[in-house]
Amino acid sequence: MTRSFAPSGDLTSPIVAVACVVAVLSFGLLVLELVRARGRAGGGAAGGAAVGTALTGALAVLALLAAILRPVAITSRGSLVGPKVVVLVDGSRSMDLPGLAGTRRDSAAQALAELGKRADVRLSRYLFGEGAPIPADAGVAPVPAPAPGGSAGAAPGGSAAAAPGVSAAPAASVAPAPAPGRPQRRSDLSAALEALARAADERPAAFVVVSDGRLDRPGPEDTAAATRAALEGLGVPVHTVAVATESVRDASVRAVRTSGAAVAHQPLSLRIDIGCSGGLPCDGVPVVARELREQGAPTTLATGTARVQDGVGTVDLGVTLDRAGTRILEVAIQAPDGDELPENDVRYVTLDVARDRIRVLHVAGRPTYDVRALRMWLKADASVDVVAFFILRTPGDAVNATSDELALIPFPVDELFSVHLSSFDAVVLQDFDAEPYGLTKHLPALAQYVDKGGGLIMVGGPNAFVQGNYARTRLARVLPVDLDIGRTQPVDLGAFAPRVTAAGRAAPVLAPLLALIGDQMPEMPGTNVVGDPLPGATVLMAHPTRTTASGAPMPVLSLGEHESGRTIALTIDGSHRLLFSAFASSSAGRAHGAFWDALLGWLMRDPRFEPASIEPRGGCLAGEETSLVLRPLAGQRGAAKVTIARLGSGAVVRTLEARIGEGGEPVELAAGRLEPGGYAATVEIVPARGAAGDGGGQKGATTRRDFACERGGDEWADPRPDVARLEAIARATGGTSVLPPAAGSLPLPAATQVASERHVAPLLPPWTWTLAAAVALGAHWIVRRRGGLA
Repeated sequence: MTRSFAPSGDLTSPIVAVACVVAVLSFGLLVLELVRARGRAGGGAAGGAAVGTALTGALAVLALLAAILRPVAITSRGSLVGPKVVVLVDGSRSMDLPGLAGTRRDSAAQALAELGKRADVRLSRYLFGEGAPIPADAGVAPVPAPAPGGSAGAAPGGSAAAAPGVSAAPAASVAPAPAPGRPQRRSDLSAALEALARAADERPAAFVVVSDGRLDRPGPEDTAAATRAALEGLGVPVHTVAVATESVRDASVRAVRTSGAAVAHQPLSLRIDIGCSGGLPCDGVPVVARELREQGAPTTLATGTARVQDGVGTVDLGVTLDRAGTRILEVAIQAPDGDELPENDVRYVTLDVARDRIRVLHVAGRPTYDVRALRMWLKADASVDVVAFFILRTPGDAVNATSDELALIPFPVDELFSVHLSSFDAVVLQDFDAEPYGLTKHLPALAQYVDKGGGLIMVGGPNAFVQGNYARTRLARVLPVDLDIGRTQPVDLGAFAPRVTAAGRAAPVLAPLLALIGDQMPEMPGTNVVGDPLPGATVLMAHPTRTTASGAPMPVLSLGEHESGRTIALTIDGSHRLLFSAFASSSAGRAHGAFWDALLGWLMRDPRFEPASIEPRGGCLAGEETSLVLRPLAGQRGAAKVTIARLGSGAVVRTLEARIGEGGEPVELAAGRLEPGGYAATVEIVPARGAAGDGGGQKGATTRRDFACERGGDEWADPRPDVARLEAIARATGGTSVLPPAAGSLPLPAATQVASERHVAPLLPPWTWTLAAAVALGAHWIVRRRGGLA
């Protein structure tokens, strides 16, 4: 209960002010009158009478003023309500680095504990990072996250999302845990201030920012102006608490930048920034750039040395990538002795390598209508750079002429498959016998070419597949079909129309063709005989009557993945009937181009012909929960099987499954926590079971995406705290910057009293004030008369 006084209980403040002004003027006129009277009468007794007159006059004026105002006493009962103070705790991964008390997150917990001792404020805690801040739940304990050096830190884990509404939790509910939720990938303080300044509920009286100063926004150049702009006219102080003042001894890869787009077979410049901090002596730091492979050790692309001056060094490395698609580069340094944060010595860069033109090697065993049709299409496509060779004379031909008299060149098999093979994006072997022309000895190199990311298409004919001496060779293991067919005849000359399988109807590879001609294929003059599809193969077309040794329909068109490359097996040599035949007239011959454009596009991983796309949501950081977002094409229906394998060893670390609908809605899959390194996520879309004979149980259409996980990411690349930026934020808003132990002494706004009961009572009855005024006026009149004043 509190007691206070007021000059009046029923008069408004302006009337009270006017009455006081009139009283002051009255007393001033009395003093002026006494001064003039004293000047006329001189000193002596007149001076004493003037003093008495002045005193009684002042008493009369005051008594008259009190009779007009009638002062009152106010008794109130209520409580003090502390101002709303928003505490913004940095949720980025840099808070897991060493700070003033353990990790920086531990120092933030110390600052929150000190603020929690303040009973005169209402604290609302938020975690800021990416976008709007996340309200913190004091009841959620932090989930440990990897700390520098591989030990367990106090980084919160899990996930959280909420609107930026203001909570009114009392100070006693503030727990030591800074905030729930997974560490943030950014540290955007401006976005947090903007969201809270626009909130529709109670405005905060002050902000307290707990951070290490490594902020994405506001930047170091315009800190003051950007902070004031983020507050949007909300004139409240922003206090800051620095959780670290010094950096650890560290050498790191701070950034890797590329100049221009990554194009296969063309040089690409990598600019690598190296930093040294914490007093670690650095001079020349060796740097190496490697490409991760699906199997085996990484391939070294370039090496160099960064000369470090004033803690910063830069080196430019030139690299050339032979294959298009997603490529993972590993950039690593050899840190000096004493490096306390080895996790940021290695960074991973994901490059989407494009093609300037697709370079195709087309080798045909003999000139046929099918060879001619394919060569015409390859030559007509401006995006394809084709090198074509036709075998016009076999070694057994009797031409009755010497080689010098023939206008033919020897087939340069050794030069093509030992020197220039890596320069091609795809190889087409069409009706080609490997043995007579010396290709057999190069088949292991051709298989290795596929393993490293090359594409291979084997097209049927009398001299292809088993008949072309490819069975039981190293190349046979990368094809999508088995060539070990025993005593079965390698060629079937019976005419037939290939049947599109359920996987073929669902796969985007055949979508352009089926849109033109439907499910009915033209009659083919025969086929090469092959065995069952190998593990990982997708059968898009099958023979209507012929079966394999297992009883399954014999594959006619099969797609396969092998390590980093892709292969296609087409057992027929009649695709030209899609271009010129009575059947082709219905589509004006466009079906042939649509067919081969899709096959070559799938071989080159063209997104148009991939059954789905998959990528980590927001990237992947080692030791933290990773989510993969799967986006199937509209119209896909069935099950998706995702296999995550580690690059280098090929070991499968995760196998995920999900159902997909026909609308192409994205599906999110939890991949768990992954170790640092490169990974390949392979998606298999298994279509819903179709009619009998569709080859149920066969592999569906597949696609692949490579990605990398690194420890800490950009937030650990530069471990230096930025205390100067925190001080600039506080200075720009009239706040104070302190360290965690002094967080409880921040000059926060005072509490406001909220009254719940109020009683007003006059100090004296009104007639008392009137009587006192009359007595005082009478006494003053008597003194005036005795002093000689009229």
